[in-house]
Amino acid sequence: MKIVDEVKNDVVIIKLEGKVMGGPDATIFYGKLHEYVDSGKKKVIIDLSGVEWMSSVGLGMLISALTTMKNKGGEMRLTGVTKTIQSLLTITRLMTIFESHDTVADAIKSFK
Repeated sequence: MKIVDEVKNDVVIIKLEGKVMGGPDATIFYGKLHEYVDSGKKKVIIDLSGVEWMSSVGLGMLISALTTMKNKGGEMRLTGVTKTIQSLLTITRLMTIFESHDTVADAIKSFK
C-alpha cells in the first residue's frame, strides 16, 4: 500500500493506493493520522480512489481512523469509494457509519 498525504487549507487528505491489508502500512497510516490530529487538524479525508483491494484489517483501519477523529472532536470523510470497496462497506453494513463523497472537492465542501 502506498500512502500520499497533503493538506489543503485546513483539510488533511490521505490517499491510499494499492492493496490495503494492514500490517506495517497500518502503523504508518495511524502515525500520519495521529500526527495531523495532534497538531490540531480536525478535518480528514481518506481518498480510496487508488485502492485495488481491501482486507478486513483495512476496514478496521478505517473504523479506527473514524473513532480517532470523533474522539478528538474531528470529522472524517471518505472519497473515491470504488464499486468493490462500496460493496464491501455495504455487505458489512459499515456504509452507514461513513460519510462518503464522489470527489475530494465535494468532501472538502461538506465540512462546516
